[in-house]
Amino acid sequence: MLSDKILQMLEFNNQTLLQPFSSLTLMHVLLLLIFLILLYKSFITSPTTKNSPPSPPKLPIIGNLHQLGSYPYRSLEALAKRFGPDLMLLHFGSVPVLVVSSPETAGEVLHTNGLVFSSRPKLIVFKKLLYDHRDVSSAPYGDYWRQMKSIFVLHLLSNKRVQSYRGVREEETKLMLRKIEQSISSSPDHSAAINLTEMFSSLTNDVSCRVAFGRKYCVGEDGEMFQELLKEFLELLGRVNIADYIPWLAWWSNFNGLNAKLDKVAKRFDDFLEGVVQEHIDIDASDSKKNNSTKGNEDKKDFVDVLLGLQKEKGADFALDRLSIKALILDVFTAGNDTHTIIDWAMSELLRHPRVMNKLQNEVRGIAGSKTMVTEDDLVGMNYLRAVIKETFRLYPTIPVLPPKVLTQHVKINGYDIKVDTQAVVNIWKINRDSKSFDNPEKFEPERFLNSSIDFKGNDFQLIPFGSGRRMCPAIQYASAIIEIALANIVHKFNWALPEGARGEHLDMTETTGLNLRRQNPLKVIPISPIYNDQLIN
Repeated sequence: MLSDKILQMLEFNNQTLLQPFSSLTLMHVLLLLIFLILLYKSFITSPTTKNSPPSPPKLPIIGNLHQLGSYPYRSLEALAKRFGPDLMLLHFGSVPVLVVSSPETAGEVLHTNGLVFSSRPKLIVFKKLLYDHRDVSSAPYGDYWRQMKSIFVLHLLSNKRVQSYRGVREEETKLMLRKIEQSISSSPDHSAAINLTEMFSSLTNDVSCRVAFGRKYCVGEDGEMFQELLKEFLELLGRVNIADYIPWLAWWSNFNGLNAKLDKVAKRFDDFLEGVVQEHIDIDASDSKKNNSTKGNEDKKDFVDVLLGLQKEKGADFALDRLSIKALILDVFTAGNDTHTIIDWAMSELLRHPRVMNKLQNEVRGIAGSKTMVTEDDLVGMNYLRAVIKETFRLYPTIPVLPPKVLTQHVKINGYDIKVDTQAVVNIWKINRDSKSFDNPEKFEPERFLNSSIDFKGNDFQLIPFGSGRRMCPAIQYASAIIEIALANIVHKFNWALPEGARGEHLDMTETTGLNLRRQNPLKVIPISPIYNDQLIN
């Protein structure tokens, strides 16, 4: 039945937005009637201009949604090869969406025309989970966004602030190494595999908690509750509400429980953050009474301290209210927590390429020597380490398709007319693998970056895992610092082998679907005894 087909095709990011109901005959009839009405409307209205970018054929009502498979970035790449290798126009329901697939066109959208592409569409999931778009990542372009972005750049993620958390990064890395050593000593034959994915996730989560909240949330019932809530929150953040693209189907998110789930998780996370903020306020009040204020000790301030201090300093006229503070904390925390995926993918590729692993270990061990732990001072001369990280970002960008921007005025891109309110997405997964920019783009070859000035700071459009322009992620330095210290220590302290003698080329590299690019299955590896057996972590 035609209505069954419509329901089956409305799937995005592997999150089924609509599912067939074979037994609900009445619903089928109603959907078919609505479909016929909208089909008629679609033939008497034209959503595009005469000079629009190339576009694949679309279906009534759903547009090109049926062409997005479980891995949208791969689907968009395949469509781009057929219809527009640089630029093409799709329709997600009633919404025109510009898809950018080349470095040159990315520069046109993100820099040359960056101002008119600086706003965000108001999406239902972000509205519910991110305090009605009060965070930096989803806020519409304007005065509020500029104020919040300046807080990020000047106060939360400045070079000085990131460096002040060096001790946190090194302490948590040391704890991770100790856990690995304990797993080795607890295995009679020293051949037990450990879950590195879980190790990396715990590391970045603990660092992010200490930096954002002032303490970790990883033990006991409260810790388990928080970890479960965080997992659910991040999963929902990658969902798409069909009403954003097909408004007349808004009822479906009530029917399938998505809206209720969003409201429930948003309330639980808000309760958690409210408790964190109030705890900081109470401690600050108590310290003030005892004249123990840490106002002058910036190195000991977490993000909540910084934001509350700014709010008090700026006064009531400043846009930083209680909800904005919680929204900004969410931004920093979720961004920092995602960095573990890069360490995970890097180790996966190192295991698949023993030559690269040996070369990296030789560099790290040559610089750090027999020290029990690599410190951030040791990282300065590790050029091959940075090349490995760049290559990992190239092949496995944390967010393979940048969040959509919305055009605020008519513009021409590559000679095509682009209408106001068109959304634009940049397929950085495709751009990072452009054969015009990189030889053998599908291969893991860190050497390509050793004698190259290409970096991922937003100025080289061949490599933009953090985006570029006004809406570029400001957490580059924060994320890089965690990744470098963790990866350097993992390869310095241990040798690694796959379970049951498996070879690296047989390692499962399947990725999950959703907002972020993660391994589908955890990376389980056997750590070989510490390189320096007489110098265990103290």
